[in-house]
Amino acid sequence: MPTSSASLGLLGLLDWGVVAAYAGGLILLGLLVSRRRIAPVDYFLASRATTWPVIGLALLASNMSSTALVGLAGGAYSMGISVYDYEWSAIVILVFFCLFLLPSIIRSQTYTMPEFLERRYDRRARLHFAMLTLFLNIFVDSAGVLYSGSLVCQLLFPGWPLWLIVAVLAGTAGIYTTLGGLRAVIYTEAVQAVVLMVGALMISIGAFSRAGGWHVVMHGVDPAALSLIRPMGDRGVPWPGLLLGIPLLGFYYWCTNQSIVQRLLSAKNLDHARWGALFAGLLKLPVLFLIVLPGTCALLLYPRLPRADLVYPNLILHLLPTGLVGLVVAGFVAATMVSIASMLNSASTLITMDVIKQIKPGLSDSQVVRVGRSCTVGLLLIAVAWAPQLQLFPSLWQYLQAVLAYAVPPVVALFLVGMFWRGASPDGAAATMILGSVCGFALFVINVVLRWTNFHFLYAAPLLTALDVAILIGVSMLRPAKLQPDHPVTMWQFDFSPAERLRLKLLPVWQDYRVQAAALLTLTAAVVIAFR
Repeated sequence: MPTSSASLGLLGLLDWGVVAAYAGGLILLGLLVSRRRIAPVDYFLASRATTWPVIGLALLASNMSSTALVGLAGGAYSMGISVYDYEWSAIVILVFFCLFLLPSIIRSQTYTMPEFLERRYDRRARLHFAMLTLFLNIFVDSAGVLYSGSLVCQLLFPGWPLWLIVAVLAGTAGIYTTLGGLRAVIYTEAVQAVVLMVGALMISIGAFSRAGGWHVVMHGVDPAALSLIRPMGDRGVPWPGLLLGIPLLGFYYWCTNQSIVQRLLSAKNLDHARWGALFAGLLKLPVLFLIVLPGTCALLLYPRLPRADLVYPNLILHLLPTGLVGLVVAGFVAATMVSIASMLNSASTLITMDVIKQIKPGLSDSQVVRVGRSCTVGLLLIAVAWAPQLQLFPSLWQYLQAVLAYAVPPVVALFLVGMFWRGASPDGAAATMILGSVCGFALFVINVVLRWTNFHFLYAAPLLTALDVAILIGVSMLRPAKLQPDHPVTMWQFDFSPAERLRLKLLPVWQDYRVQAAALLTLTAAVVIAFR
């Protein structure tokens, strides 16, 4: 593999040309696909007409942001490939989602997940979940993406302060998000996913080639760093945390997070939503070889990096030839812009549909869209202000996962229990959201801030979830409620009627979601067994 002519602070002229062309083309694409009438269903859900390939690619791009690229490669560098446990377990969760929760979500025809939760419980649950999601979207997801994307840009522009780089990235992403809504976001995400995978493949080839090849890496690195199943005391992903903690965090992210589920809500029908989700799961399998293991190669290539978060930026700028460096840098920067666009659109959907429209239900369609655009700008400014503060934390990956572990258990409890148990009541849900959030915050202060205790955040997630389930069941039994008309729509139903069986029998085998799910789980098991 030829060495790059780019240094840490400088790209070649060809590289700069590729960066400019790609970034400009991505913005132009976002603006072009949004040139049509704008009603709320168009702006927030892309007219509910998205097909499965676009959904699958968009889900991958939403998830494989610059945060994930930096976090996964850096995690492999600092604690081994067990960081991939978050990725393969996502495949299992997506299969669960397709079988149990997704049909109810598509049937409900809602705009947001808090709206869906209101139909299961009441308005209190909707408002609390919307505010929690907005907090996580801005202070965790959006800020994390802006910060990680700025790491590469700061290497390219070493004289620029971090806040200025963050502002430029956010402003560029905000242009087509504010104007075009989800349609602009989702198609730019699909293009970005393809470029991201190609760029990651080139980096992986370069990393293994420079490190001496597969055999050298597999035998030159500590065997513990190449194992997916780690002992109980492991500081990265202990096996009880893999069994109990990661599935709960993954359930929140893949099954209830507005930024993810909004792509599935835009599907033209349930089949396309299922196929898109499973396609996204299939695209998660190569992540081990394209992003995680190159971080392991960096142990041999750059053994003394000051921060693990610098692994992926160094791989980009040191391993690729001129021109290709520009394409990968452009893809990395675009991953930041696309992810920010995705999160901002989801956040503006939440605050518009779940907060403002509830306060002012008489708003016209044009007023709703205008409010959504204004919210996008306001939320963007908040994320820009917070993102530079993430450099104060020791690891981006730890920041992202730890905050979720303490914040999302009440949401997980409400969805999982409410999906299968008809007795879960609105009062039980309200008590769970309030008391569960208080308990999560208290445990975060005790375990993370004051360090009175010292246990892994993957143990905190199941502990808090169990407590929240107990609160939900206990209060629901003490204060039962009459079932609302919308309850059956928002609960899992064993809907396998003769008509459905006949429909699936008439489909080609490869279009049967059950066959797709079984094949995907088999492939996932093979990868896990190979690297156990």
